[in-house]
Amino acid sequence: MIEGGQPTTKQTFSRELGSPMLFSVLYTVIASAIYICLGVVAGYALGLTPLVFLAGGLMFVLAAMTYVEASSLHQERGGSTVFARFAFNEFWSFVAGWAILLDYVILLAAAVLSATSYLQAFWARLGEGALENVLIVAILLYIAVRNIRGFSTTRSRRIAVLVVADILLQLALIGLGVIFLLQPDTLISSIELGSSPTVQNLIVALGIATVVSTGLESASGLSGEVRVGRAGLRRLVTSSSLTVIIVYTGIAIVAISAQPVIDGRTALSSTYKDAPMLGVAAGFDQPWLAQGSRFVIAAIAVVTLIAAANSTMLGLSRLAYSLSTHRQIPSAIGRLHSTRFTPWVLIVIASLVALALALPGDLELLLNVYAFGALLGLAIAHASVVRLRITEPDRPRPYSMPFNIRIGGKSLPLPALLGLVLSALVWVSVVWTHPSARWVGFGWIAAGLLLYLVYRLSSGKTLTKRVTVPRKALRGEPIEVEYEAILVPITGSVLDDDIMQTAGRLAAEASEEEGFDGESRIEAIWVTEVPMSLPIDARLPEEEARRARTALARAKAVGEEYDNVQVDTARARGRRAGQTIIAEAQRRGVQAIVLAAEEPTGISGGAVLGGAYSSDLVIGDTARYVLANAHCTVIVTAPPSGDRAVSAAAGDEPEPEAPER
Repeated sequence: MIEGGQPTTKQTFSRELGSPMLFSVLYTVIASAIYICLGVVAGYALGLTPLVFLAGGLMFVLAAMTYVEASSLHQERGGSTVFARFAFNEFWSFVAGWAILLDYVILLAAAVLSATSYLQAFWARLGEGALENVLIVAILLYIAVRNIRGFSTTRSRRIAVLVVADILLQLALIGLGVIFLLQPDTLISSIELGSSPTVQNLIVALGIATVVSTGLESASGLSGEVRVGRAGLRRLVTSSSLTVIIVYTGIAIVAISAQPVIDGRTALSSTYKDAPMLGVAAGFDQPWLAQGSRFVIAAIAVVTLIAAANSTMLGLSRLAYSLSTHRQIPSAIGRLHSTRFTPWVLIVIASLVALALALPGDLELLLNVYAFGALLGLAIAHASVVRLRITEPDRPRPYSMPFNIRIGGKSLPLPALLGLVLSALVWVSVVWTHPSARWVGFGWIAAGLLLYLVYRLSSGKTLTKRVTVPRKALRGEPIEVEYEAILVPITGSVLDDDIMQTAGRLAAEASEEEGFDGESRIEAIWVTEVPMSLPIDARLPEEEARRARTALARAKAVGEEYDNVQVDTARARGRRAGQTIIAEAQRRGVQAIVLAAEEPTGISGGAVLGGAYSSDLVIGDTARYVLANAHCTVIVTAPPSGDRAVSAAAGDEPEPEAPER
């Protein structure tokens, strides 16, 4: 954005990190999921474990298309909670975010618990008793400190190298397993559908196998800082989907071959339940291969699981930060560190909760409850994308999933519809058949809803409108009251939503200030340039009036989604748009003007200037005139062009959703 009307000049540019960050966050969870859930899934699915992982991989494909389209459509941090905010309202945004928050904490605890189990390959006592508890505390402390300090780009590149090594290891195990372990007759002979395994257990296993989808939530929760083009987004969907399907299904086949089902049981779910990949190594008859692979698997597993826990904490802190900035949970919980600008309170709380969950050592219980939140979050994400196709059909989509059908003039995505049906059905089945998932899951949701209702109502906020807490408040800094009245010229373009959201956040910040009583005001105006060949009060074509009414109605709806913000709409006419905007701003006594650059630039987050504009930005005559002549602050939004690039994921630390001033 560009700010004018100030005596000094200042430029700030948002950080843009390369795709290694996106790769690291997404693939650490993908790579680590097999280390965590293979044993528990095998205990339920038995001989059909490969089929369950294949089905889980296909559900991941549907989820990947949904998350990438939604993240590229609305590039705010928060994953499914952001999708639900734009598709429905703040209430459903909270439900999605609270469910995923449960999954993050569980996955953090499960990753740490599994890491200590794999350490037993080096010394058996490391995974049992008091020593195991000490290791759990030490790993969680390390993760908390690292995330409070921030997630650097150098660190993300190291993790990317680790993930590549991990995937290569798993592919090598698949190859060796096919050569030395695969026995198709043994796999098939143990299957007695309906009894070994039961249909109920198959459903529970499928729910647990969705643990891999948390990687998508973590990556989309970082949306807005890594620039990835259209081709890059398509490659992301394809590569991640192929990785999940090939690695998950292949490892499951090899694992069941290494530890076959005998009398309705497999050692993967007993002896090796907490470290199932060690069961694969134990299945090799060759001593050199069994011992060598055991230590290699254990070493890479521990490092990968700790990296996955770091990525999980990063996603968790950003999600909870988003919830706190939108007043969905108490904003004090989202307080930022004074120098690191990371949500240290949230990180400490999450670490303590994860510690309480990990110390009992019940991995199966953790994953059963995990399925509740994961499936609920997936269902809301799919539903949000379908609804956004209906409510925002013309908004640019840098990535749009294939296979669509037209219903009532709207193009609806079949993958999202199928994902919604499957996620909802499996969620209902898990809730119906598994008591631990039912009681703990609904207890968590009930506690969250109670917190949400009490907090919002006690602070005088509605349950459905947007509320934004400015970043300075979360850093404990005083905030000056400003932007109580903002003028927003509406043009009927796709950028109208962006400038109204910018104005809405600024107005909402002003309404949060101490000493301010009432609602902030946004004046949305439609400016018509009347040519000199016509009188200034000439009757204009009806099409012009229709376009103005439609655009202003949309602007009012977007702006009033923010709490304590009133949007007034009007039409104005003049010979030149810039002069008309200046005159209206003076007449209405506004403190700021927010308008869109006529030609979007490739700068993400924009520039802040005073009394001048940057020669690097391409802006039109109207914006240039307003900048030079306005009596107040002028903010020109300059979002990245969707045709060139789109912000898809990742960053160093949680940032505010309101622009810097």
